[in-house]
Amino acid sequence: MSNQIKVAVDAMGGDYAPAEPVKGAVEAAKADSRVQIALVGQPEKVEAELAKYEYPKEQISVVPASEIIETGEPPVHAIRTKKDSSIVVGMNMVRHQEADAFVSAGSTGAVLVGGQTIVGRIKGVERPPLAPLIPTEKGVSLLIDCGANVDARPSHLVQFAVMGSVYMERVMGVKRPRVAIVNIGVEEEKGNALVKETFPLLKENSQINFIGSIEARDIPKGMADVIVCEAFVGNVILKLYEGVGATLISKVKAGMMTSLRSKIGALLVKPALKTTLKSFDASQYGGAPLLGLKGLVVKTHGSSKEVEFKNSILQCITFTEQEISQKIQEYLAKEKEKEGKEHGV
Repeated sequence: MSNQIKVAVDAMGGDYAPAEPVKGAVEAAKADSRVQIALVGQPEKVEAELAKYEYPKEQISVVPASEIIETGEPPVHAIRTKKDSSIVVGMNMVRHQEADAFVSAGSTGAVLVGGQTIVGRIKGVERPPLAPLIPTEKGVSLLIDCGANVDARPSHLVQFAVMGSVYMERVMGVKRPRVAIVNIGVEEEKGNALVKETFPLLKENSQINFIGSIEARDIPKGMADVIVCEAFVGNVILKLYEGVGATLISKVKAGMMTSLRSKIGALLVKPALKTTLKSFDASQYGGAPLLGLKGLVVKTHGSSKEVEFKNSILQCITFTEQEISQKIQEYLAKEKEKEGKEHGV
């Protein structure tokens, strides 16, 4: 079928592989008949997990890969030497258009290196960023970058803003997404050297809806749709976000069990509370796409379970159908053309 999307899944990557990647793939196949899933890994282990489930056999296949890249391995060396690893085999499937997307919970470093060296960057993209969706009071926001580029330059952050805007508009359906840069205050003169240099560049960019600076406390309120920062700041925000969220949920649950009255109250509010807590569960939104590549690569947490794998796979359908990589390339081409005219080229 022409409308089918093929997703290669790293069945050997993550803390709970191959059990959770396989389970997530089965659930994704059941949820959407458009997706074809190739589980990349050691066949005997993958097939042993598949045998536990009833699933649409025509939607799931196994692609052999004998090696595994471990989290502690040097990424560049691992990508070069382990040619038959699940990450390298899956990346090559995307490169050779044998798959539309690749999903992995394996080594972040190896996924970043493989994405750039095997799948390849879109022409004009300086640094591909990792961009997860994070839950907010108003829905979700895109945090870009959260782990790929610790030492970013102003030009990189401008591209992050453009790519993030394309993603939020095309995948999430947000019209003219609000773009903000993470800062220690809302005043334009505040911030470190990187923020001060980047701010006017974002302000001048006509392709984005830049609203200025955003302080960390306003991120959960949904004050911006695209939150721009370099990876060190982004990763700290993401990890703190996850830690505080998990702690609050734990405290709320414990508080409801302290007395008979609180237990009765808990029963009454349980349906509404469950819905609210679910909306703040990051796993509901899938993994973080590595934007700016010629094909789609999605990185999920190493601790990902079935739900995050399932949603990461389904996320690939919208991304592919909306031709995000092509749209990013078009935006960057327009920007280059504009710069050429300004310089009389």
